Amino acid sequence: MDNKLEQRSFYLLLVSVTVLFLWLLKPFFGAVFWACTIALLFYPLHRRLLARWGDRPNLVALVSLTACVFIGVVPVLFVVGSFFQEGVNLYQRLESGELDPDAWIDRIRQTFPMIQNVLEGLGVDITNLREQLAGGAITASRFIAQNAVQVGQGTARFLFHLSLMLYLAFFMLRDGPRLVEKLMQALPLDDERERLLFDKFAEVTRATVKGNLVVAAVQGTLGGLIFWALGITGAFLWGVVMTLLSLIPVVGAGLIWLPVAIYLLATGEWLDGLILIVYGAGVIGLVDNILRPILVGRDTKLPDYIVLLSTLGGFVLFGMNGFVIGPLVAAMFVTFWDIFVREFQ
Repeated sequence: MDNKLEQRSFYLLLVSVTVLFLWLLKPFFGAVFWACTIALLFYPLHRRLLARWGDRPNLVALVSLTACVFIGVVPVLFVVGSFFQEGVNLYQRLESGELDPDAWIDRIRQTFPMIQNVLEGLGVDITNLREQLAGGAITASRFIAQNAVQVGQGTARFLFHLSLMLYLAFFMLRDGPRLVEKLMQALPLDDERERLLFDKFAEVTRATVKGNLVVAAVQGTLGGLIFWALGITGAFLWGVVMTLLSLIPVVGAGLIWLPVAIYLLATGEWLDGLILIVYGAGVIGLVDNILRPILVGRDTKLPDYIVLLSTLGGFVLFGMNGFVIGPLVAAMFVTFWDIFVREFQ
C-alpha cells in the first residue's frame, strides 16, 4: 500500500513539475520550436562535418549554425525589412488618395455586372462590401506601417529572441543525438516504436519546412516578377504577400493574383489581365500542383487533403508556426494509428 501510494505520489509530482516547466517555457515557444527545427534541417550537414572534424564538436556546431544564418536568417531579415518598407509606402499612398480602392471596386462592378448579381443572389450587399474592402485595405496597410514602427522600437526584444533561438540551435546541433537517446530512455515505449516515431518526426519536419518554404518562395518570386513586368504597383510587397499565402496549399497565391487580374480586365487592360490569368493558373498554380506533392506529400506520406486541412488548422491554432506543426501533428496521428493497427489489430 505504501509502495503504491509512494509511486502514485511520485508520478503526480513528476507530471506537475513537467507541466510547470513547460509553462515556464511558453513565452519562448517560438524560439525553442525553431531551434529544434533548425537542428533537424541542418543536421545532415552537421553530420558530414562531424565525419571530418569529429574531435571538435563545438567548432562543427558553430560552422553548421553559421551556414544556417547565411542561408536562412539573413535573407528572411532582408525580405521582412523590405516588406515593411513597401507597406509603409502603400499606406501613405492610400492615405493621400493616390490609390483609391473604391474606384477599383466600382470599375469591377461596372465591367462585370454578373459579379454583382451573383453576390446579391448570395445576400451580399455590394455597397457594404465595397466599404469593407476599402476599409480593409487601409487597415491592413496601416497595420503594416504601425508594426514597422513597433519592429523598430522592439528591436532589442526581437534580437533577444533571435539570439536565444540561435543559442539553443547550437546546443541542439551539438547535443541532439544525446538528447534523443535520453528522451528514448524516458519514454515508456519499446526502442523500435520510439525510433519509428522520432524518425517520422524528423522526416515530416524537414519535408514540411523545406517543401513549403521552397514552394512559397518560388510562387512568391514568380508572382512578384509578373506583377513587376506588368507594371503593377508594389510588386515586391505583393510578391512577399503571395509568398506568405503560398504556405496555404491549393488556394494561397491565387488570393492575390486572381483579384488583380479581374481588376485589370475591368479597367480595360484585357491583354495584361489575360496574361496574368494564364500565367497565374499555368505557371504559379503549376508550381503548387507539381512541387508541393513532390516535396511535402511524398516525404510526409500524407494525402493532399490531409496536408491542406492540417496546415489550415495549424495556422488557426499556432499562427505562422502552424504550417509546420499542423502537418507534423497529422503525421504523428497517422503513425500512431498505423502502429496500433499493425501491432494490436
